[in-house]
This record gives sequence, C-alpha cells and structure tokens, in this order.
Amino acid sequence: MRRLLAGLTAGAFLLVATACGSSDDSNSSSDKGSSSGGTTTVKVGIIPIVDVAPLYLGQKKGFFSKQGLKLSMTLAQGGAAIVPGVTSGQFQFGFSNMTSLMVAQSNNVPIEAIANGVASTGVEGKDFGGLVVKKGSPIKSAKELEGKKVAVNTLKNINEIVVRDSIRRAGGDPDKVNLVELAFDQMPAALDSGQIDAAMAVEPALTTMKLQGAVEIASPMVDVAPDLTVAMYFTSTAYAQKNPAIVKKFQEATAESLAYTDTHPDEVRQIVTTYTKTPANVLAALTLPKWPADANRSSIEALEKLSEQYGLFKTAPDLDKLLP
Repeated sequence: MRRLLAGLTAGAFLLVATACGSSDDSNSSSDKGSSSGGTTTVKVGIIPIVDVAPLYLGQKKGFFSKQGLKLSMTLAQGGAAIVPGVTSGQFQFGFSNMTSLMVAQSNNVPIEAIANGVASTGVEGKDFGGLVVKKGSPIKSAKELEGKKVAVNTLKNINEIVVRDSIRRAGGDPDKVNLVELAFDQMPAALDSGQIDAAMAVEPALTTMKLQGAVEIASPMVDVAPDLTVAMYFTSTAYAQKNPAIVKKFQEATAESLAYTDTHPDEVRQIVTTYTKTPANVLAALTLPKWPADANRSSIEALEKLSEQYGLFKTAPDLDKLLP
C-alpha cells in the first residue's frame, strides 16, 4: 500500500505537460469544463502512447467538435496518476489501465468507466505490448527474471500484474522479481545502458527497443485473456451525475473515433508523431493495438482475478458499478 500511495503521489506531479489541445485554460478549474461559443472544452488526462491515438485522431477529424467538444489533453506517466486528477476535478475525463481503475473502485474511489479504450491484439509475439530484454542478454524466458530488475511504467497497475503472471506461467516465482517504476519513453535508454534487465513496454517504446536489438521473451497481455481490454476512458461519478449530456457527447465522439482509428492504421502512425517523439523507422514498424467499440468483460474478470491473486485488492471491485 505504501508503494501504491507513493506512486499516486509521485504520479500527480507528472500531470504537467499539456499536449495538442486547447490553449484556453481560463475557466479550466470549472467542474463542467470551460465553454465558449457553443463549444465545451474538457480536460483529459492521458499517457503519451499509441493507445490514445483515437482521441487525437478524433479531434483532428472533427468527431469531437461535431459533438460540441474540444479536448485539452495533459500527459501523465500512468493511469494511477490520472485517477486522482479526475476525482479532484483537475480533469473531466481520463484514460487508465483496467487494473488501476479496479484498484480505485475497490477502495471506493468514485469513478466510472464510460468508453472503451484499447485492447490487446491477442497474438503472441505480435502484440502492442511486450516483455523485452537487451540484445545479447542471457535471459531467455520470464522465469529467469527472478532477482532481476524489470521496468513497468507505474507500480500496482496492469503491467505489474501481467509481468508477475508471465513469470508464474514460465515456472518462476513472481515475488522474487525487482519491479521498478520508469516512464515508457525512458525504458529504451535504460535497457540499452543496462540500468534494467527487462522492460514491459507498449508502443512506441516497444518497437524502439526492438530496433535497438531487444528480444521479446513474452507477450504478457496475450497470456491473460484473448482480446484483453487493457484500458478505458473514465470520469468521476460526481461529474457524470452533474453533466450527463457532456458525458454522452464524449462517449459518442469516442465511439466514432475508435471505429475510425481501428480502420485507418496509416493515419494512426502519423498522428502519433504529434504527441510522441517517434522517428520514421519506428513508426513504420509499430504494432498497433485493437480499438474495439466495447470492452471485453470476460477478459476484465480474468484480470480482476489475477490482480486479486497478487494482492492488489483488499475487497474485490464491483464491476457492475465500474463498467458502462
């Protein structure tokens, strides 16, 4: 719990880099978001990874403006940092991995998932997330990560859980791994320099490391469940109750954005360059995730069991309250 609280506290200070959104923050403290000329600007806490391409692409294509919304997006290291930003009213909406959302709900944090986010490809070795080691590393399987230093973007989130489970599946002891917190974009340099022994990364950091010669030793998200729902967009219960019309507009625009993104991979690769520093050679090699319209509840239930198994919950989350 001390690590969880530390992660939340540290993460809160990372919510500072505003990217590709509205520059009009004069009324940003408003719980409803700021309004001007019939358009409502809403703040969204996100992570600078491929997963959130639908929001950027949807904004560019006019799907949100059609609903009378303008997104002001702020970058954070992980979902655990975004949750307190949403509950405090700093953001009207947020993007978070399912484990962090379930941990919050199990602790009675008043949040609600309102739209699907991103899903695994379900293909071993060809997922948008993977567990990699440095070129030439003697480590050939997840079992050999016992006693090794493995980076995840934030502790007590989905990446910690899937790494632990991959080690268990390979016959190792997940309690013997040394998990360290490191932002995705810092993982390539850390792995290359030997500061860490392995990294659990998603795109574009995953391909960046592979192009450095890194070797993928497991596809942890694929192992959990077919077509795993990895993350969703959410809001606070208070905001949803006070602003149902805005929430509905966000849901409708996001649904249109997901559908468009899932069928326009070339545009996805280009939009990623607007909020990440991704070189052309990395862009071309990216493995894109899936962006289905709806969450896969059975996969979330499988993740819930694993998260409980590895001690993240005192009380199991109420998925009926959390999920749309």
